[in-house]
Amino acid sequence: MSKRGKIVLFSCLGLAIIGIAVLSAAKRRQPATEVRIEKATRRDLTSIVTASGKIEPKRKVDVSADITGRIVELPVREGDVVQRGQVVIRIDPAQYQANVERLEAMLASSRATASQALANKDQAQRAYNRARDIRTQNVQLVSQEALEQAETQLRVAVANQESADRQVDQARAGLREAQDALRKTTIVAPMAGRITRLAVEEGEVAVPGTFSRETGLLMTISDLSVIQVTVEVDETDVVRIHHGDSAEIAIDAFPDTTFTGHVTKISNSSVRGASATAGLNTDQAVDFEVEVTLDNPPPGVRPDLSATARIITDTRQQVLSVPIIALTVREPGDTLPTPPRGARRDSGQAKRGGAAAARTGADSARSRAREIEGLFVIDTTTMQAHFRAVRVGIAGDEYFEVLSGVHENETIVAGPYQAIRDLRNDTKVKPARETPRGGAGQAKRQ
Repeated sequence: MSKRGKIVLFSCLGLAIIGIAVLSAAKRRQPATEVRIEKATRRDLTSIVTASGKIEPKRKVDVSADITGRIVELPVREGDVVQRGQVVIRIDPAQYQANVERLEAMLASSRATASQALANKDQAQRAYNRARDIRTQNVQLVSQEALEQAETQLRVAVANQESADRQVDQARAGLREAQDALRKTTIVAPMAGRITRLAVEEGEVAVPGTFSRETGLLMTISDLSVIQVTVEVDETDVVRIHHGDSAEIAIDAFPDTTFTGHVTKISNSSVRGASATAGLNTDQAVDFEVEVTLDNPPPGVRPDLSATARIITDTRQQVLSVPIIALTVREPGDTLPTPPRGARRDSGQAKRGGAAAARTGADSARSRAREIEGLFVIDTTTMQAHFRAVRVGIAGDEYFEVLSGVHENETIVAGPYQAIRDLRNDTKVKPARETPRGGAGQAKRQ
């Protein structure tokens, strides 16, 4: 080959190598993903469980009638304050008064019968004693048969007298029952408080609430000196609540005021609907009732007002923390994002960003067992995001406590939600033009 040909050949080879290098570099070059960048720093965290419910008095009594009758007097109105023993309802007593008089007459008759039976017994006793004494002196004067007849008459007289006494007791008991029914025509307040519900009017017929509580209800008296909020808390959160935990209560009727309180009762059994109780719906959410007592209830508060309680379950001072939205899950060896999980961590807090969506059956259980929870840490030299497993503690409103996996002042990917979902391991990133806190990012917490 001539010298000129060699030069042309080497020139072509050089151009080819340069072209391949340029193409390879261009192929390796990828656009950087815009993300929100934040450093892992220390801050105070407060773990809160939020639940809704309604205002209820600590103590209330539903007043109902023990007898049937027409209401002839109703001296109170809804909202009135009553004292213990104060008359609140009178039922027509005519029928029960007549029954008392009838049983009084029956008792008098029974006592007269008992007196007659006692006299007959005394007479039979004297006859028997006389016959026995005479026969003792002379067996010829009173036969054995006559003595036995006298003894039999005495026994009958004793039995009659005992029967008459029992009839007196029966009549006396019947009279006490009638007198008790008569007393029940006057209904008094069983406790001091405010009438928060009046279900009847004068002239209506009061009936016992034996078979139907709603039908027999006359009024409700509530002690409003102690007010509490009864809320329903999810089973995943109730285990973190303890007696005495402080709480902030927002009452819808008082929109500009927040009240303080503390947990006074945590139910041991769940609140389930009728279908769940009957076993018809086993997938229904399991909630537990928690009672929060207000420290200083506002004047004018009423039962059944809607309220929301923010129960403080734990606090941490100056702990290392990362944004809730930064948390995501990946499978080992898989750089592709996985769908967000459906399982929630906290009812009153946002879920972790990018967590995998709920699956069903055995596949879901196996997938959750393989998932690794972590976040993306940014190498500030190469601006590449590397997935790193972390272990978290309590969750505040916007941040998780980090127990391991991240060091203080390390730069992490803190959003947005979609970027974290789609982010691959070792992907180049760059700061987003705008870095707003909250808004859509908080709405996407996982």
